[in-house]
Amino acid sequence: MKKNDRLVLEVTGMTLQGAGIARSGGVPVFLPGTCPGDTVEALILKEKGNCAFGKCMEVLRPSAQRVEPECPVFPRCGGCAFRHISYAAELVLKERELGETLRRIGGAQPVMAPIVAAESPERYRNKAMLPLRREGDRVLAGFFARHSHRLVHSGDCLLEPEVFGRLAEAVCDWARQACCTVYDEESGTGLLRHIYLRKNRAGSEIFVCLVINGQDVPCADRLISRLRGVSTAVKAILLNHNSARTNVILGRACTQLWGARQITETLCGLEFSLSPLSFFQVNPAQAERLYQIAARYAGLRGRERVLDLYCGAGTVGLSMAAQAGEVIGVESVPQAVEDARRNAGQNGIGNARFLLADAAQAVWELEAQGWRPDVVLLDPPRKGCTQALLRGVAALAPARIVYLSCDPATLARDLAVLRDLAYLPEELTPVDMFPRTGHVESAVKLERAQG
Repeated sequence: MKKNDRLVLEVTGMTLQGAGIARSGGVPVFLPGTCPGDTVEALILKEKGNCAFGKCMEVLRPSAQRVEPECPVFPRCGGCAFRHISYAAELVLKERELGETLRRIGGAQPVMAPIVAAESPERYRNKAMLPLRREGDRVLAGFFARHSHRLVHSGDCLLEPEVFGRLAEAVCDWARQACCTVYDEESGTGLLRHIYLRKNRAGSEIFVCLVINGQDVPCADRLISRLRGVSTAVKAILLNHNSARTNVILGRACTQLWGARQITETLCGLEFSLSPLSFFQVNPAQAERLYQIAARYAGLRGRERVLDLYCGAGTVGLSMAAQAGEVIGVESVPQAVEDARRNAGQNGIGNARFLLADAAQAVWELEAQGWRPDVVLLDPPRKGCTQALLRGVAALAPARIVYLSCDPATLARDLAVLRDLAYLPEELTPVDMFPRTGHVESAVKLERAQG
């Protein structure tokens, strides 16, 4: 097998990035846009000895898993991985890949409950971050193609509320009419960087936030009028200021252009105030299911001390506060901590407090103070936890750890570290928080080994 060979191959596996896996002479060949059960004619694009990468030229016999993609920009946009297979097949794949990753990387084999499917794989996102580009006299919003910063204009994304597409189009029209410059990554010049949209679950409140390389925007009154004309649910129009030469989307400061400074969301019977810098799950329906599983794994009886690390706006810890004796949340983003404290107050929760600190630093400070949790909640970003943090958590000697993960590989790595620190995974439940994409969330219960 070599570059430019054309081969007839049978696809037998699939990656979480949406590429089918075939074999030629025992060598795996990765074929984007194919799925298990397909027989295809493939063009070999690259051969590396232990694997090869190809392009599907024709599907000769389609798999029973295959469906016709409804999205006109799939797979060019790079946002979805599984538009070409059924949702049922996607769930089976995610469940299997999670289990295999845990075994291969972490040597872990906890009891795995069936994956929790979403009620609908469409229109579930409550948040969108849309980069902007100028093409001639047009300003376009969309998504970056996979492994690139080439913009694909998306229009109406099927993962998002329909109103998001109309709001983005209104911003783009205003930007063109106001002759706004658009940020150029190479030169670091240009005003408009991203459109950031978030709505609450009821659809009654939306904020629109423009990420800008500067302090203000021209013709702001015209922008406000356009956005309010799209939907009466628009309650807040804000600017986020980011002049750094970085791929990080949001800067640390926001200003209010019109309306409120945040919107209100309801989750697990509680109300949460969300500002642009707040972390909040993008799929609230599935987030409720995830938090219910986490609460069951925590096994609270009313007196326990709970340490909620990477707490964001406090959603996980506050959802368990009524069953706990005390909750301490730790978060490194100042505005998120402000939101968490406000959320505790507006829900009348008096047994929760929130610390602005690095998670590892806070753990060691609590240990030095002699404060010992009964349960630790870990909800880290995709990169997982540092070994220093995990050692610090083990030094606190909680009876139980509940780990919420959005990345199987880093979860497997961290479970291996925790196993060496005498915390063993007892049960795991995958939750499909991000249908049609290659991501899968997991809740894991770990118990401290006795003796």
